[in-house]
Amino acid sequence: MELSWLSWLYQAVAHVIIWIHTGYSTVLDPDSGLTWALTIITLTVFMRLLIFPLFLKQMRSSRKMQELAPKVQELRKRYKNDKQRMNQEVMALYQGAGANPLGGCLPVVAQFPIFISMFTVLHNMADGHAKYGITQELVDSARSAHIFGAPLPANFWMSAEQIANFGATPVQTKVVLGIFVAISSFTTFLTVRQSVTRSMQQMPDNPMAQQQKILMYISPLFAFFSLNFPLGLIMYWVTTNLWTLGQQHWFYSRHPMPKYDAKGNVIPVEPKPSLIAKLRKTTPAEQAPTPEPPAPKIIRQQPTRQTRSKRTGSKKS
Repeated sequence: MELSWLSWLYQAVAHVIIWIHTGYSTVLDPDSGLTWALTIITLTVFMRLLIFPLFLKQMRSSRKMQELAPKVQELRKRYKNDKQRMNQEVMALYQGAGANPLGGCLPVVAQFPIFISMFTVLHNMADGHAKYGITQELVDSARSAHIFGAPLPANFWMSAEQIANFGATPVQTKVVLGIFVAISSFTTFLTVRQSVTRSMQQMPDNPMAQQQKILMYISPLFAFFSLNFPLGLIMYWVTTNLWTLGQQHWFYSRHPMPKYDAKGNVIPVEPKPSLIAKLRKTTPAEQAPTPEPPAPKIIRQQPTRQTRSKRTGSKKS
């Protein structure tokens, strides 16, 4: 699946692959499976870092919508007989608070062309095609690489003869590919479950809650479509799932669910300390301040009281 309008992005991804592989080749065997595995993992992390600001924007928008949930419920009750007015008031509330209901789509929309580009470039390399600035020597290097005994360009439905042509054992290759697909399916489930659980906590009365639960259990099945993908692409999918899991866990732990008082106002919740903050904890000796020594007492010297004769200068008769 090659889209002509994305040709510039294909070339950009190809050049990043070349740079990363060249960097690892200075210390590792350029044709080894380890070098190519690290290249794919690093490429995935680099691409996810590019869209990380969009993820933060999505999470902040989601948090604002979460804080506005009690007011939204109040508007729904007030205008339950006037759907048009209700939608207008809800959108006005979101706009006034700077919340975007479609903000959650930004990372998905941004990631789609990146995934298509990586899929296209890696698939062409698996098929032995040198395109988008990648040399034939580099393509041959990727096709000769093995990860846990499985060729990087192999997919689960390849025949035993095709796998043998890569110098690999068909049974071992199928087992490795099956394990990677199972990991991909499991991490997809955890990612969707994490997101759906948070969404249900934000809106317990969400009418789409049941559909979200169904999606949570169906989503792992889509990972089995990766049986048609080369091993390199499955590695990309596993890496991006693990990144998403860690990224969401980091944000959710830093921004716990807010609590509400009887009037529906948000009660501030202290975020959980980060790992860096925990490591920076001071010792008990440092935590207990050393008491300062008491200030020296100032004693004022009062003049001695003189007799009346001395004050007046008269002599005692």
